[in-house]
Amino acid sequence: MQLKIIPMVTPTRILVVDDEEDLCEILQFNLETEGFQVDVAYSAEEALKKDLNHYKLILLDVMMGEISGFKMARILHDNQKTASIPIIFLTAKDTENDKITGFNIGADDYISKPFSLREVIARVKAVLRRSESAQDESDTNKILSFENLEIHLDNKKVFVEGIEVPFTKKEFEILKLLLENRNRVFTREEILSKVWTDEVYVLDRTIDVNITRMRKKIGNYGKNIVTRLGYGYCFEG
Repeated sequence: MQLKIIPMVTPTRILVVDDEEDLCEILQFNLETEGFQVDVAYSAEEALKKDLNHYKLILLDVMMGEISGFKMARILHDNQKTASIPIIFLTAKDTENDKITGFNIGADDYISKPFSLREVIARVKAVLRRSESAQDESDTNKILSFENLEIHLDNKKVFVEGIEVPFTKKEFEILKLLLENRNRVFTREEILSKVWTDEVYVLDRTIDVNITRMRKKIGNYGKNIVTRLGYGYCFEG
């Protein structure tokens, strides 16, 4: 009788960060029921002590102690090792300005409390699918470059003159889109449809904020990201 070796599948690791312990337990139980490996932290301070590189997604409460969810997200996105980790904000705040703030920081989704567990699970799976799809696409072409500006698609890193520049996930995807299609003008609506999805709420001016940050980060190459008034943006070169 021939033995059949079945490869072990490592479950996707998710971190839940929320100061409501009961909510953390509920989310942990239900996500683990779906096959995820879930850790919890009851504050941003506790979460930041963990080795965050192991997580494929972070569910992050906005309203916490000294370090809010927004502040923690900025810390993660300013660190090149954690900048590409997808983030879903969980919050009782449901105003347009709060959502804009979250997406401008680089959030992948935004769920308002109270929420249904089915909704959370569906959104978690959707964000993970998008993240995995982006990773799969990177396998065909490893590096996009223009002079000494390079986008490394395999590890989602941006280099300017050989120096790595930390990019958020959305900034990376926008720059990738523009650099892959040099001299083509994309409207804000086209960028939204390609970088964000219909599952999230985001305004046109979110694109402008991301473009402004990208221009500053890539130094002299910022001038290559050109605004076509009345139309949108393109990377000229």
